[in-house]
Amino acid sequence: MATVNKAEIALELGRAMQEMRNKTRQSIQLRMKENNMNLSFEMLEVLSCLWRKDGINQQEIADITLKDKSSMTYLIDNLVKREMVKRVEDGNDRRNKLIYLSDQAKNLKEQLYPWATELYAVATQDIDADELTTCLNLINKMVGNLP
Repeated sequence: MATVNKAEIALELGRAMQEMRNKTRQSIQLRMKENNMNLSFEMLEVLSCLWRKDGINQQEIADITLKDKSSMTYLIDNLVKREMVKRVEDGNDRRNKLIYLSDQAKNLKEQLYPWATELYAVATQDIDADELTTCLNLINKMVGNLP
């Protein structure tokens, strides 16, 4: 049996994480479609970011969601049209706009969050919490090792 080196294992881990993301995305998109929600998964990522920290600027959201600035402008424009977010001038820098959730978007979290927790409960049903913590720590360490 050929020896598998760490780089090959890390490459497979990256592929598996991408597959997990894709399956999660498909499941959430199907659930949103079944409930007639007119949102894309990318819009949901922006909302999720704002559910964690409301009132941040577009660049911060782009950095957290790993989207480029032009994609983020498009997503936020669409969320503004859907009355999910609003842009508010930053009191410290008038050129900067802070993005805030609307009440409608805040209420949407109450519907969507249980779907996500249910999905991850199924995904982790036979996995110990310590294993998940170890995996998270390893991935964060790998990310920290990259330039």
